[in-house]
Amino acid sequence: MPTHTPWLDYLSLAASMALVGSYVGLSKLLVTLFPIFLLAWLRFGIAAVAMAGWVRRPVGEPPLDARRRRLLFWESFLGNFLFSICMLYGVALSTALAAGVIMAALPGAVALLSRLFLRERIAPRVLAGIACAVGGIALVSFSKAAATAPGAATQPLAWLGNLLLLAAVFCEASYVVIGKQLTGHVSPKRISALVNLWGLALVTPLGLWQALSFDFSSVTAPTWGLLLFYALAASMVTVWLWMTGLRHVPAAQAGVFTVMLPLSAAAVGVGFLGESVSPPQAAAFALALTGVVLATWPQRRRSAAAVRP
Repeated sequence: MPTHTPWLDYLSLAASMALVGSYVGLSKLLVTLFPIFLLAWLRFGIAAVAMAGWVRRPVGEPPLDARRRRLLFWESFLGNFLFSICMLYGVALSTALAAGVIMAALPGAVALLSRLFLRERIAPRVLAGIACAVGGIALVSFSKAAATAPGAATQPLAWLGNLLLLAAVFCEASYVVIGKQLTGHVSPKRISALVNLWGLALVTPLGLWQALSFDFSSVTAPTWGLLLFYALAASMVTVWLWMTGLRHVPAAQAGVFTVMLPLSAAAVGVGFLGESVSPPQAAAFALALTGVVLATWPQRRRSAAAVRP
């Protein structure tokens, strides 16, 4: 008989990554207005106020033991703090094109870590979906190379930037794998709130340092509104959607949905920024979406009689 297909969980995972991709352009604008660590501090601080009611342990949820407290710390340190540092400085030393190519390895990195640490069995069809996702996003990135200036990739420390970008991939993959270990015991809302609080604690010293020399009077009301949306979307809604979807979906399979990030970013560019899609990019998007379909298409479960010895 057919297996239960967690369509709502798939929708949550896809919506989470699509929302991340949609606010990428907003974060680029905010980075030009706020120093990096100050922006992160304000983001975590605003979200901490918004999620204050999510910190309390729900009725029926067991208390956090020492292991899960450690997992929450590493979830925030790797997925929030270290990922942001590696990504921002990696792009600064290398190129956005290189970032796109290297980040295409994310579904594969999630599959590798989920196999090593969660002992998940990865079905051949999910592996094919991962390959399509990686290939599609890599093709998108390489297709942009034709429009990139010849000297854009001649950074003297590009090798270090690429190494930092690769580290960012494994930080984000660790975030997915650790999150899978938490969702079975801690509610998605509480995970979102606690991970955000750790992020706030980690970035507060650097955020305060940059705040002391920042002219807050220069920030306009629309910019504060943009920052509010960014904080709630990045630290609250996307994390809650991701953890909600991750409860019933294997980590390796969930990793395929990371293709929605560059796809939604491209859709925003076409729909709102007047950008156009080239034929290679269209083919890449189709390949990436094929990967999602392959990884999530319902399977048929063998009958109980068929599996009995």
